[in-house]
Amino acid sequence: MNIGLYQSAASLSALERWQDAVSQNITSSQVTGYRKRTVNFSTQAAGELQNDPRTPVGHGAGLSTLFPKINTGINFANGEAQPTRRELDVAIQGEGFFEVQRPDGTHAFTRSGEFRMTSDRTLVTASGDQVLSDGGSPITLLPNGGPIVINQDSTVFQGSVALGKLSVQKFSDNSQLIPIAGGFFVAGPGVKPEAVSNPELLQGYLESSNVTPLREMVDLVLISRAYEANEKIITTVDQQMQKTLDALG
Repeated sequence: MNIGLYQSAASLSALERWQDAVSQNITSSQVTGYRKRTVNFSTQAAGELQNDPRTPVGHGAGLSTLFPKINTGINFANGEAQPTRRELDVAIQGEGFFEVQRPDGTHAFTRSGEFRMTSDRTLVTASGDQVLSDGGSPITLLPNGGPIVINQDSTVFQGSVALGKLSVQKFSDNSQLIPIAGGFFVAGPGVKPEAVSNPELLQGYLESSNVTPLREMVDLVLISRAYEANEKIITTVDQQMQKTLDALG
């Protein structure tokens, strides 16, 4: 068995997963509140190649066989707050996520504060999910109630009337969040959110994604070169094996 052939094949598989993550980052770089997908490489032992049994004792041990291993994650660093001057746009400056209720009744969490108002004056996300208050209920705006003001502490006012506080939740370990479409997250099994005691919100702003497109384009070039190098290794090994078989008849 030619170990180098299998190592290069495993490298190609790892590079494909890296490329998928980079492509997703580039595609979603303009999605409000999107969090960059990250990739880390390590090695995994897969046995040991033993020396020729005729080799005298003390003249070197076997060689460990290592294969590439890829670990994916999410970068939860804050993105830059961009001004929009829309009264229903809100950016979180510190930690936490807005809590929303999806059409199936489950709760999701997002950094995107790009809110809208439905025909029945319910506050929803751009995708139509209901924005929840700290009491766990949807927030309903008043008809002809005046301009909307969202304070730094997440209290929503319409005119002089306080409609409630936006639910801003945090998690002890963000790596336990499961990403879903649209820059949203759901809590993993058994994971409970905790209310942010002193949220820092900024009305009239939206938080951009934390993706740097130029960095992602550089990574695509690196992936392409690494892919070509491993393809050449596989081709060379295959040619050598064919020559060996031809020589042996």
